[in-house]
Amino acid sequence: MSISDADIAFALELFDGLGPLTTRKMMGGLCLYQEGTIFAILHGDGSIWLKGAGAFSDRITAEGWTRWTYSRDGGKVTAMPYWRLPDAALDDPEAACKLARDALSQLK
Repeated sequence: MSISDADIAFALELFDGLGPLTTRKMMGGLCLYQEGTIFAILHGDGSIWLKGAGAFSDRITAEGWTRWTYSRDGGKVTAMPYWRLPDAALDDPEAACKLARDALSQLK
């Protein structure tokens, strides 16, 4: 599934409060960077996933966010360090930017 221009525009608008962002297309999706640090991935299906590390990772796991996993050949499931942005944050740029700042605080 290829990422749409509308999905890219939505993600950039959602995180506009973070200041200038850069992007890079990868594997059918889009990586979002703030000051050179990747903090989110936009999947080809339009879903947005924040990168988790440290205390932020612990917090969002405890809150029950969905973690990105995939199955390798042979059925082994691999978990990636990304969690799906909650639906409520998709409708609230201020909340989305706060979550992104929380993520970035553990990544820089």
